[in-house]
Amino acid sequence: MLNADKRRTLLLLIPVILVLVGYVLYPTLRTAYESFLHNGAFSLQNYEDFFGTKARANLQALWNSVWISLLSVLFSALIGIPLAYIFNRYEFPGRRFFSNIAIMPIVLPSLVGVMAFMFLYGEAGLIPNAIKDLLHLSDVPFKIGGISGILIVHAYTMYPYFYMTASSALGNLDPSLEEAASNLGANRFKVFWQVTFPLLTPGIVAASLLVFMVSMASFSAPFLLAGGFRVLSLQIYFSKINGDLEMAATQSVILSIVSISFLLFMRWYQSRKDYRMASKGIGAHRSEVSNPVLKWTMVTIGILAMIVLLLPHATLLLLSLVPEGTWTWQTYPTAFNFENYTMLFDTPYIWEPVRNSLIMAFLACLGVFVFGIFTSYALVKRNFIGKNLLDILVMIPWALPATVVGMNLILAFNSPSPFSFGKILVGTFWILPLAYFVRFLPLVVRSTNAVLEQLDDSIEEAAQNLGAKWFYTFRKIVIPIILPGVLSGTLLAFVQAVGEFPTSVLLYTIGNRPISIEIMNQLRMFNVGQAAAYGMIQVGLIAIVMFISSRFLGVKAEKSLG
Repeated sequence: MLNADKRRTLLLLIPVILVLVGYVLYPTLRTAYESFLHNGAFSLQNYEDFFGTKARANLQALWNSVWISLLSVLFSALIGIPLAYIFNRYEFPGRRFFSNIAIMPIVLPSLVGVMAFMFLYGEAGLIPNAIKDLLHLSDVPFKIGGISGILIVHAYTMYPYFYMTASSALGNLDPSLEEAASNLGANRFKVFWQVTFPLLTPGIVAASLLVFMVSMASFSAPFLLAGGFRVLSLQIYFSKINGDLEMAATQSVILSIVSISFLLFMRWYQSRKDYRMASKGIGAHRSEVSNPVLKWTMVTIGILAMIVLLLPHATLLLLSLVPEGTWTWQTYPTAFNFENYTMLFDTPYIWEPVRNSLIMAFLACLGVFVFGIFTSYALVKRNFIGKNLLDILVMIPWALPATVVGMNLILAFNSPSPFSFGKILVGTFWILPLAYFVRFLPLVVRSTNAVLEQLDDSIEEAAQNLGAKWFYTFRKIVIPIILPGVLSGTLLAFVQAVGEFPTSVLLYTIGNRPISIEIMNQLRMFNVGQAAAYGMIQVGLIAIVMFISSRFLGVKAEKSLG
């Protein structure tokens, strides 16, 4: 006979396990199974075709994905880490403002960011053509596209991962360690390389892992800028639209293996050494830049960097004011008004993608909010057999590229199953909210875990000793304390869902097309202004959510700690 505590744990685990098995494990295993089917029979033919000489496109796409991801990690680190070091170690005019501007690329969804770069730096872009006209050149002096274009966009959009993790690590680093090394005769470079950099390793590894996996899953930049250059995420998409689901499953398995292998390698690398500080120390401090030449050089570089960082946002805003049909053969747009925004709010068909995105993101986030709380509580506050396996199962959707998650759901729910209640979900409205739920559940679980791990068990025990039932204690004490962590993860999931493109392009229908798909449709119809207006709606939603997250949740966190 189970005691009351074990019964509660079992009741908590049953729905958690059912959801994870039905919508994470089953689709993943179904994709692996489909990859071994060829013309309906169990076979290794798909893998022979993938690695065989007759299918060099697949191997080339795999190799392209890997080395582009590695270069994306390198370039993002070369931008993000020096910026974090400068802003956290030196004080100069405008430092705080420039440090806030440095994270601006994060508010651009992937598709919107690529679109802004196309119209800013592409062959028909505003800057190359402005330079051509200014210098009276016959051709544009430069244009982004192909491999270089993909790497530039990746570096711009992904360096904030390194910047934020390195900034956090530098803020917690004990400056007495660097001072001790300096007092022993080490120069600044040696101090950084042998003292500071090793202590940044955990954060750098985490950022490298995130950038590599985001780059491996990158779809928007290769889709719009590749010009015939193939990566594996695109190959999956092409196989799917050509109806070759068996090869799409095989490509998904290969892409998953590469991503998870890199995850395991980086975790092994991080575990080789101990990066903890032995001293308590004091808070980090910044050195005032006293040399006037160096000081104003840094300010000038900061202003130029600010202009470069904000140009995509400004370009998107400018293009959103261009009415349909007024920018065709002209080099630059000549007419500007608010027609695109007026049509957005006045025309039901044009507003429909925005409504779809908001509804689907809300439904998905409502699910991850509720389910994330119970899953995180089970993982942190309960002891049971298989806890590590459950934790891995939760993180699988985040470890897998978005195109793989989309293919998993297609192969799992293109026929009736017990987890779809005997219905076919592919081709219905509900497949996209389900995809967003599965994809972004790890964000909520991880953010909630961080808060729950800081919650002392004695708080719950005290309430129960005073006669409170478990559910009353959970509802009245635990949830209010962990709410900031839950909401921060949920808001981040909402932001990601509103701008999601790779999963959406595999699963959408005409009836549930989200904003990202409509942006692509408007670009295909050469209606740049309307596409940019949709992009500004996405950026606006993300900015609002980030503001709420930084202000409202910060206040709630302080109250809960107080």
